[in-house]
Amino acid sequence: MNNFVYRRPQSLVEALDFLADCGNNTVLLAGGTDLTIDLRQGSVQPEYVLDTARLNELKGIELSNGQLCIGAGVTLTEIYGSTLLERYAPALQKCAATFASKQIRNVATIGGNVAHCSPCADTMPPLLVHEAKAILASRKGLREEPVQDIASGPYMSSLRRDEIIVRFILKPSKDIDFADFQKIGRRKELATARISMASMARQGTDRKISFLRFALGACTSTPQRMEFIEDYLVGKVPTAQMLWEAGGMLAERVLELTGRRPSAVYKEPAVRGLLVRMLYPLLRVEA
Repeated sequence: MNNFVYRRPQSLVEALDFLADCGNNTVLLAGGTDLTIDLRQGSVQPEYVLDTARLNELKGIELSNGQLCIGAGVTLTEIYGSTLLERYAPALQKCAATFASKQIRNVATIGGNVAHCSPCADTMPPLLVHEAKAILASRKGLREEPVQDIASGPYMSSLRRDEIIVRFILKPSKDIDFADFQKIGRRKELATARISMASMARQGTDRKISFLRFALGACTSTPQRMEFIEDYLVGKVPTAQMLWEAGGMLAERVLELTGRRPSAVYKEPAVRGLLVRMLYPLLRVEA
């Protein structure tokens, strides 16, 4: 681990002032679950580490003016325990339930998980199905960025070096019949996702899917919302054959994006099977 200067600002304004002056030589510590590994391996060698994990301005979960607001400094444990998210963003809460270990959930933050831009970031697919936007702050002011645009590639962020994610704005789920998050890893517990998915849906009394949001993570360079799956299923009464076909379409898209690698032998049926497993409850909704 290289030598660096640790700084812990007492306010957001202090943090932004520091980044305005020293941002090019600074990395942010939001929870540290990824950064500490990078520092030990020497893949990151900053002059300064700026600890934003305890800033009050980055805390809180609230529903305001029809929007669901989650502070960037909210931990995965807080997400898992939120009754507000249980009601308005259940897929995000479910993702927190399987996120690493309890000890890591206690310190890992949603802002850090997004800003790290890992393809397998668990919080990304749920945020994408809620069409989330990030509110970014710098000494120049605030700006808004769709969460899907933050990662420009694996571990490559579009954020400026003088910016901090302050909070996320989500469209809350309303009148949703179904929401879920699932992932596949090398083992059942404490596993990095090899494939992850999030979805939420609504069905009418005729059992037709009237609303669907679906996002994929981990097996492409950046997590992505898969709108062609939504378009294929919306307006239809789902059947097992239809879900099987949708899974095949998704597997084909993944291979188009990533190329046919040796892992395709595993990945193709796994992507298809996970979609079918996730959306299968839609077949059992009673008219």
